[in-house]
Amino acid sequence: MPQFVLDLTNTVFALWRQFHWLPKWAVISIITVVFVFIGWAANQVVFALLKLAVRNRDAFWKGMLKRARLKVRLAVMIIALALAVTVSPLAPEPSLFIRRTLLFCFILVSGWMLAGAVDMGAIVHLKKFNMEAEDNLYARKHVTQTRILQRVAAILIGLITLGLALLTIPGVKQWGLSLLASAGVVGIVAGLALQPFLTNLIAGIQIATAQPIRLDDAVIVEGEWGRVEEITSTYVVVKLWDWRRMVLPLTYFIQKPFQNWTREDSRLIGVVFLYVDYEAPIERLRVKLEQIAHGSPHWDGDVVALQVTDITERTAQVRCLTSARNASVAFDLRAEVREKMLAFMRDECREALPRDRVDLDREERGALRLKPETP
Repeated sequence: MPQFVLDLTNTVFALWRQFHWLPKWAVISIITVVFVFIGWAANQVVFALLKLAVRNRDAFWKGMLKRARLKVRLAVMIIALALAVTVSPLAPEPSLFIRRTLLFCFILVSGWMLAGAVDMGAIVHLKKFNMEAEDNLYARKHVTQTRILQRVAAILIGLITLGLALLTIPGVKQWGLSLLASAGVVGIVAGLALQPFLTNLIAGIQIATAQPIRLDDAVIVEGEWGRVEEITSTYVVVKLWDWRRMVLPLTYFIQKPFQNWTREDSRLIGVVFLYVDYEAPIERLRVKLEQIAHGSPHWDGDVVALQVTDITERTAQVRCLTSARNASVAFDLRAEVREKMLAFMRDECREALPRDRVDLDREERGALRLKPETP
C-alpha cells in the first residue's frame, strides 16, 4: 500500500478516535461522502482547465474531451470510493471484497475509455476524406482501412480488458487455471469454437493492409455484380445491381478468386459484341461507333475501337470497345452502343445484318438436269 494511503488512514483513525461517540457506519458514510465530493470537485476543476487548454486545438482533442467526460468521472468516482473504503474503519473482508469489485469496474472503465479514444481518432481521421467525390479511390482506400482496423482494435481492447478484469477475481482465475490444467479438451474445444472468429479477424487485418477490396468497389462475386457496401470485422456486405445484398465472410476475399473492377482505378472499358454478315462494311461500323462514343455523355474520351475478333460458319464477331469513368457509367455506355449500333444496321446498313445464303445457280443446274426432255 502506498505511503500516502497509510498516512491518510492513520489520520482518519486518529480523527475517529476523537469522535468515538459516532457509530462506525456513520464514520464510514461520512468518509465515503467526503471522498466522493473531493473526487467530483477535482473532476470538475480538471475538466474546466482542460476545456481552456483545448479551446484552440483541433477537433480530435475537443471530441476526446467531450467523449471522455462521463468515463473519466466514473473512473474518478471509483478511485475515490476505493480510497474511502481503504481508509475507513471497515472490516477487512468486506473492505477487500469492495476494493476488488471497484478494481474490476475500474479496469472495464479504462478499456471503455481506450476504445472511445480509438473511435474518436477514427472519426477525426475519416473527416478528411470525401466518399461522394467522383474519383474517390483515395478516400475509399483510407475509409476501408480505418473502419476495419477500428473494429479489430475495439474487439482486441474488449478481450484484453475483460481478461484483465477477470484476473482480479481469484475464484474465476483459479477456476480457469484448473480447467486448463486438468483437461486440455476444454482448450481444444474453445480453440475450435473460436477458429472461424479468429480466422475472420486475421482476414480483416489482411484486407485492411493489402486491401484487395475497399468500400464502394465494384466486384463480381459468385457470378453477381455489385458494390462493396459495408466491411465489418467478420463479414462483407455487397449490394448487388438489383439492390439485393450478398453477405460474405472476410475469408472469402482472401481464399477465393473474385473480380474487382475498381482495384486501382474506377475507369473501365466496356465491351459490346456484334454478330454481322461477312459482307458487312467494317469501316462504316467503326466510323459509326466513333460517332456514338463522341456523342455520348457517358464516354470519357479515351478508348474507342472496333475489331473483328472471330469468324463462325455463318457470321463474323465484331467487338466494340468504349471506356467510361466508372462501372455504372460503363454499363450505361454499353447499353447505348448496343441500341444505336443495332438501329444503324437495321436502318442504314442492312448489308451488315446476318443472313442465310443459298447457291441458286447450283440449284437451277440441278433442276435442269432433272427436267424431262420434250419430244
